[in-house]
Amino acid sequence: MDSTVTEAFDTPRFEASRNRLASLAYRLLGSAADAEDAVQDAFLHWQAADRQLIKVPEAWLTKVVTNLCLDRLRSARARRERAVGAWLPEPLLDGDPMLGPADTFEQRESVSLAVLTLVERLSPCERAVYVLREAFSYSHAEIAGILDITESASQQHLHRARRRITAARRGGGEVDPASARGIVEEFLAAAASGRTERLVALLTDDATAISDGAGLTEKLVRFDTARRIAAVVRAGFTPSPAKRRLAGGTPAIHYALVNGAPAILFVVGDQVVGAVTFDLAGGRIATVRGIAAPARLTRLAEAWRQHEPGTPLVSQW
Repeated sequence: MDSTVTEAFDTPRFEASRNRLASLAYRLLGSAADAEDAVQDAFLHWQAADRQLIKVPEAWLTKVVTNLCLDRLRSARARRERAVGAWLPEPLLDGDPMLGPADTFEQRESVSLAVLTLVERLSPCERAVYVLREAFSYSHAEIAGILDITESASQQHLHRARRRITAARRGGGEVDPASARGIVEEFLAAAASGRTERLVALLTDDATAISDGAGLTEKLVRFDTARRIAAVVRAGFTPSPAKRRLAGGTPAIHYALVNGAPAILFVVGDQVVGAVTFDLAGGRIATVRGIAAPARLTRLAEAWRQHEPGTPLVSQW
């Protein structure tokens, strides 16, 4: 077959798999930008390969993307960046195709910010087995072929990954959407009014708050007691001219779902300038994440501009 004809035929085959590959890469890397880079690298491998010898393109591409991601995770640069305490998974607006399959609880949980954070505690191989099995339902035989390990090793990696994630997980399963929104609205009302006691009551006893400091600090900022979190939230949610200058205007505050979890977005015009996400457990808030570094909000902001927002919770903050 003429190579030009082959390339014209094979490019659509790759593009048909792009969203699935991007979802896999995002779950492994926790970064939309890095996931897009990994998928583009896979496309270059696809173009360079003798595609007539590839019997099952989906399996071949899955293996290539998985191993490209593992190479990135094992790189000195990745280890350095993730070790300094400045790493957070990149949030994605619900409906983004990069979030991938969401038919089962395991698939939805595997792309939550909570689990994307927890998989940082796994080895690269444990992470790959966990994602391939939980999110994409690959058999251990298929995973063994993708990672060049034995089926027994795949089973052991999955067992360790599940055990470590279960031990560290703080949530209690899926939350009713209406209840989740109600908790977030109550949180916002308490923060805006300065009702410290109500804020404390909304938080679990072992609640944690994490902020990227809008990218102005080298490391993430963490707070680990309910009273300290309430004090920080009160201060953070009090508007001021300086905060509006930093945001580039007067934000509206919208409710949204981010990686399947409740969130509030600070929006100036059509630009998302900040996101606060919540992990819930037992009807209270277990984790608050404040994300405002522009590099972490790029894809979410792009998705929001194509989104039809409802009435904001606060029209002018």
